Order: sequence, then structure tokens, then C-alpha cells
Amino acid sequence: MSYIIVGLGNPGAEYENTRHNTGRIILETVQKEFGDEVKLNKKLNAHVSTGKIGKEKATFIAPDTFMNFSGRAIAPLVKSVKVASRLVVIYDDFNLPLGKIRISFNRSSGGHNGIESIIKAVKTEAFLRIRIGTAPENAKGNAKTPHGYEKIEKFILGRFKEDEVKILKKVAKTCSEAVEMIVREGKDKAMSVFNGM
Repeated sequence: MSYIIVGLGNPGAEYENTRHNTGRIILETVQKEFGDEVKLNKKLNAHVSTGKIGKEKATFIAPDTFMNFSGRAIAPLVKSVKVASRLVVIYDDFNLPLGKIRISFNRSSGGHNGIESIIKAVKTEAFLRIRIGTAPENAKGNAKTPHGYEKIEKFILGRFKEDEVKILKKVAKTCSEAVEMIVREGKDKAMSVFNGM
């Protein structure tokens, strides 16, 4: 049974390098390390590659649906809670500062439309998430979270600045290490190591 590693975002050039596409951006790094050539899978409506993490098979998926319909690309592959336990979804979180990641399991969507779509599609919350911080830090090192629908939308659909891209590249390497630890040593070990960083 393969691990399924998913990076969430929106398809199309207009969304490239936007904060809401962080999952897709990070997935590229993870996939390059562990996967083979990326191909369009018309059945799933996603860009897909396969590979191995240690001895475990892995499938890397970037849905080509818009964020609100992310679950459509995942549902054909995840038909039981057992399979869902090997699902890892990488996505943006504007409640976390840029540079931070948090691993969680069996939680609600937290208002993220992509995660909500996946929960409905696979009929369980019992899967792993890696949240990638996208917010600037305030003086205390906490996220400067935007408030109000319009401000949130403008922020998450805004593009990363040049200095932020440099931070994101480091985060992508950290996330790749986290995915490897999840597969090799289990989610609890990965949470204890990476959630404290």
C-alpha cells in the first residue's frame, strides 16, 4: 500500500508562487527527492509521480482542480480509513508564521477549503496534514494574521516576495525531511521532532 503525498493549490499560471499554492510549491521539492517523472493523470485530474521513500512506495499528487474541489483527485485512491492513514496533505496556513511547519493527524479542516474537500471526499479526518506557515511574524515571533474575508483572500492569493521565497526553499527541505520521517519512523516521532522547531 503506497503512501499518498498531496500538495494543495490552484492550477494555472496566475496562481503560481502565491501563498495559497504553498502545498504545490513544497510538493515539488519532496517529489524531486523521492519521485520520478511527473505526468498528467487525466482520470484523477492531477499531476502525479511515483517513487520510494526508504522501502515504502509513494505517490505524489498535485490536484489540477481548484482548491475547493481538491478531494476529487484524492477520492479514487483513498477508499478506506486504512488507506487514509497513509495520506499526507501539505498545505498553506496563514495562522502560522512563514518558516514554521506543523504536523497534525485526525483534526478538523480548520476552515481550509482544500482540507474540507478532502475530508468530505475520503469520509474521514484520520489522515496526516503538514501545515506550512505563510504569514509574516510580529515582534513576538507570532503570525501577523490577516482579518476579514477580503483581507484574507487578498493575502492568500498574493505572491511570495523574493526574500520569502528564500525562506520557503528552506522550509521545503525541512518538509521533505518531515515526510521521510513520517514514512520511516512514524507520525508520532515526526510530530515530536518537527512541531517543536
